[in-house]
Amino acid sequence: MRSIQPTSPFAGDDGSADAELVRLLEGLRAGSTPLRDVVARLADTRVLVPVLAEAEVTGTTEHDGAALKVDKEASAGVVALESPDGRRALPVFTSVAAMQAWRSDARPVPVEARRAALSAVDEQWSLLVVDPAGPITVQVPRPAVWALAQGVEWRPALVPTADGLEVDAEVARAVGDAAAPVQHVVRAHAEPGRKAEVAVVLALDPGLDRAGLDAVLGQVNARLAAARPIADRVDSLELRIAAAR
Repeated sequence: MRSIQPTSPFAGDDGSADAELVRLLEGLRAGSTPLRDVVARLADTRVLVPVLAEAEVTGTTEHDGAALKVDKEASAGVVALESPDGRRALPVFTSVAAMQAWRSDARPVPVEARRAALSAVDEQWSLLVVDPAGPITVQVPRPAVWALAQGVEWRPALVPTADGLEVDAEVARAVGDAAAPVQHVVRAHAEPGRKAEVAVVLALDPGLDRAGLDAVLGQVNARLAAARPIADRVDSLELRIAAAR
């Protein structure tokens, strides 16, 4: 008559949110906590992944002379959201209540946030969205998802200073090193973007025609994509042309 101990690490989970994560999310909303701290806490936190049932084959049956639609087969699977820029995101929830506010028919599956990030990477989904129906919704960017999946600290490309945000020194050097060898690039520097996370500002030789400009931008783009610090730490890039002086 031995007792069988539960094997799940979440056997005693009551579905409530982690108190420290809630505090950090509230600080993020108030502007007193950086997203970096929220992601660091997520790395040590259980999240809930929603599983939804979906009919694969349907049919009809007769009952009291009426035709009723029935599910012949059904499966359950994790769903993805689509971000405004078209990238796919895995929704994760801090609590059962937050998930029910999003979809009352979703079944919560508790997992470590790192495993959720690994699942997103395996599916080639770029982002995580924490509590998409609130109370506080946070989008975890692609580099942070990769860091979570690998079990390493996320280092954002933009760092706060007394004058606002600026591009981290390692990322800024990588931008300069990638763009400088390209012919007709006079100077290149990185700054916080307007439409993307980081803007690469290029000063080019004057007099380039459209074909020449396209060739330069294509080479710069290829070198930026191949630079490891940029690929690992920058969520999105934009190119801007500045006058060479």
